[in-house]
Amino acid sequence: MKSISLTHIEPEIDKVEMIDFYNEATEDYEFWSNDFNMHFGYFSPFKTNILRRDSMLNEMNNQVMKRLQIDSQKHRLVDLGCGMGATMRYALKHFKHLITYGVTLSEFQVKQGNELLKGKNGIIIKENYKDTSFQSNSFDSAVAIESFCHSGHDKKSLQEAFRVLKLGGRLVIADAFLKKEISQLGPGSHYSYKRLCDHFSLEKIEQIDNYKHELKQVGFSNVQIEDISFRVAPSVFHVPFAIAGFILKKLLTTKSLKRESIHNLKGSFYALLSGLHIKSFGYYIITATK
Repeated sequence: MKSISLTHIEPEIDKVEMIDFYNEATEDYEFWSNDFNMHFGYFSPFKTNILRRDSMLNEMNNQVMKRLQIDSQKHRLVDLGCGMGATMRYALKHFKHLITYGVTLSEFQVKQGNELLKGKNGIIIKENYKDTSFQSNSFDSAVAIESFCHSGHDKKSLQEAFRVLKLGGRLVIADAFLKKEISQLGPGSHYSYKRLCDHFSLEKIEQIDNYKHELKQVGFSNVQIEDISFRVAPSVFHVPFAIAGFILKKLLTTKSLKRESIHNLKGSFYALLSGLHIKSFGYYIITATK
């Protein structure tokens, strides 16, 4: 996989790399999460077990759902960059009147995700979250958990989320952002940043204040930004143990590591390394209303 330039990139090349990455590496996430949660977790004292990764990963789903304020009425939710649909399945389990849609560019995720959604009120379709076929004003809420980063936190993804939401609808984003401009990063944090982008097929990671400004420019109001870095940290510290266990499992089954798996493992390591640069990187939950 080619390194991703921090200054310029051909969009179509990046798109192909990202799709290839998730078509080939998604199955690796079963080792990270039995529920195929393709994100980090949220530690809540006395509620989640710091040693049980899935309890923290599903608590992240719970925290996102809480901020959507879903009531007992019929509710349409779209997951913009849904992966295998783990967040959708979590939401459907906890909200009786929910209808869920997910979008992803990965054919593997569409096929396998819809298998997991069989018998449930949800469907995953192959579309770009920056340009969907959904009608305007058709969803009560939208979520994006560690997905908008794959388009460099492009403003177009916010514009599309705004378009498909009903008036008063909520968007909740859970993702990593820079606390500084790229040009202000020190040597260590810049190195971690570049390697993280390279191995996870990220065009870039946006600076949080810039992103807040873009949300307001698009038209969102009541933009609330919560720094949850220390809540996420316990799940991030699972990374080296997960990497070691994954490699050992592959060696014991005499399976070679795919190129995409290697990038996935390296990306996870640099996510951990980036998290140690607490003055440069942060993990946030963002809530905004149309």
